[in-house]
Amino acid sequence: MAGVKLIVMYPRPLDIDAFEKLYLEDHVPMAVEKLSGKTKFVATKVVATPDGTPPPFYRIAEVHFPSLEALQACAQSEGGKETVAHAVEISSGGTPVFLIGEEQVFVFGSKSLWDRLRACVAPQENSMAPSAVSHK
Repeated sequence: MAGVKLIVMYPRPLDIDAFEKLYLEDHVPMAVEKLSGKTKFVATKVVATPDGTPPPFYRIAEVHFPSLEALQACAQSEGGKETVAHAVEISSGGTPVFLIGEEQVFVFGSKSLWDRLRACVAPQENSMAPSAVSHK
């Protein structure tokens, strides 16, 4: 199975400044310290929607894990339970939405690793080819 992530979507808080202070000074450091087994933490602030309507969520946090089992072990740990409870506590705009997702990444405008490796090897192979220049 590919890596998975815990996605936490926070509704717009009643007091943005108070939420930001709690989120950045208390919650993020807590998540970094207490969520065991994580491989990456991404914190996104939602700034707009394409049609200009107010976004339904203010922040989206993604906590990446190597497997579903690692995520579940973290969620069942004391640190995981404490961090989830704190997320609910600081979310003054309503209860955050918790989801589990399996990530699939598509990269555009970049060669694949295989193509890059092939390009590194190809010049060496060509340098061993007989020269087209005649030596008389």
